[in-house]
Formats: sequence, structure tokens, C-alpha cells
Amino acid sequence: MTPDVKAFFDEATNTVSYVAREPQGRTCAIIDSVLDYDQASGRTDTKSADDIIAWIKQEHLQVAWILESHVHADHLSAAPYLQEHLGGKIGIGSNITVIQDTFGKVFNEGTAFQRDGSQFDALFKDGDSFHIGQMRADVMHTPGHTPACLTYVIGNAAFVGDTLFMPDFGTARCDFPGGSAEDLYSSIQKILALPEDTRIFVGHDYKAPGRDEFAWETTVGEQKALNVHIGEGRPMEDFVAMREARDANLGMPRLILPSLQTNMRAGHMPEPEDNGKRYFKVPINTL
Repeated sequence: MTPDVKAFFDEATNTVSYVAREPQGRTCAIIDSVLDYDQASGRTDTKSADDIIAWIKQEHLQVAWILESHVHADHLSAAPYLQEHLGGKIGIGSNITVIQDTFGKVFNEGTAFQRDGSQFDALFKDGDSFHIGQMRADVMHTPGHTPACLTYVIGNAAFVGDTLFMPDFGTARCDFPGGSAEDLYSSIQKILALPEDTRIFVGHDYKAPGRDEFAWETTVGEQKALNVHIGEGRPMEDFVAMREARDANLGMPRLILPSLQTNMRAGHMPEPEDNGKRYFKVPINTL
């Protein structure tokens, strides 16, 4: 099948969220949603999620799945809010447990924080499949950016999260805990082994130098030929050297601390403290 894909771009975090729907049906999935968050005030807002809700209701769609490609480090997920208003199951890769164990320690979460992925409704492994109405979705484990990254292949569309960007921008960083440039290279080869006309939908866009518009859809063929980091059959050793050199000079994402604490909980905030308020922790000299 060829799913109909509606993109929602959040310029504040350069994130692209997607709704993938049956071409001749009413069932859909939401991929990589955004909960708006103002770092200075500590306030959340649901405008980005409300735009998705409004469009889904306008189209009279039924949400089957709310999918995460990975635990995002640059924006908060709106998955619980969307589930409350639209239904659907929240899914992520089974290696979420690795992320929860790693960052449970970073944020000193203690034993109350479950590290078994139970905050999510479904944990997917490489090779799993599920359905969005009559559409089959296949799961590819594509680690490298994080240990838990997935690519969702839905018909002739692949939602790659942060693994690949547009061809003129390249590939994802690999310097977060558990990241690996070698793993990213291998994961990209799996994606590039899909048919050349497979549509690739990326998780972010930052407008590469010389490009005036944001963009988020490309193809396997375009990535193989034109990707500035991996195209034209670049060998692994060259890619790893390039990626590690670039990553050594990157700062942390602006919202990494609240994002990780929220997204490892399936989009839920940390539990309220004894005054009824919720807090994010800021570990000093840790990341």
C-alpha cells in the first residue's frame, strides 16, 4: 500500500511529526509527536498536538497507534495527551529498557521508576509487524543515534526518525550514551537496501546551507546517490571518522534534560513531589 502522509513541522524544535493513514480507509498512526515546552518558564503547551488532533478529527480518522521512533533528546513527546483525546496504543522499540536503565541512573530515579518499558503499550523488536487498519507496518531496529532507534516501514514509506536527514544535511549524531557511529552506518545500510523508490520521511530538518525551505521527504535512491555523509557508497571507516569528528564539536540539544526525563516515561512527566508539583532534575557536569 501507499499510505497517505500528512506532515506537521514544529519550527521551535525542527521536528517533523507525521500522520500516516490508509489510502482508502479511516485508520491512521501518529509518529513522533511534540509537546511544546518553554525552557525559561518551565511551562508546557499543547498547540502542536492540538493541530494534529484538529486535523484528525476534520478527516474523521481513527488512531490505531501513537509511535515513537526513539527516546527523543530535543523535544518532549505529546503521546499521552494524544492518547487521551484520540485513543490508540503507544509503541516504541524494546531497547527502551536500555535507555531507561542508562538515564534512570543519570537522573538518580531510584527504584520507583520502572525500567521495563511498562509505561508503553507495545515494545517492538526488529522484524516485528503490526497493522494500521489494512496497512501492514514492519519494524526495523536501526540503532546508532541511540540504542533504541526504530524505522517504521509502512507500505512504500519509511519513517526513519533521526537516523537519516535530508540528503543535503546528512545523518544523525552518535555521541549520546549508547550511540555508535559503526551501528549507525550498519543501520543506514539496512534502510538503503529498501527499494529505491521507497519514500523516506525524516524526523528533523534544519535547512542545509543554500536551501531556502524546510523539507522532510526524500527517497532511498536519492539518499544513496546524494547524501553528503553516506552517499555514493562511502565506506564505513570514512563515515565513522567523519561522524565522530563532527560529534566531538556538537553541544547538547537545548531541551535534552526535560526531554529525556519525559520521553523515557512514554511522554509522562516525573511524579509529583510532596507539594503536588512536578520537577525536572538538572544533573551537574554529567552529560
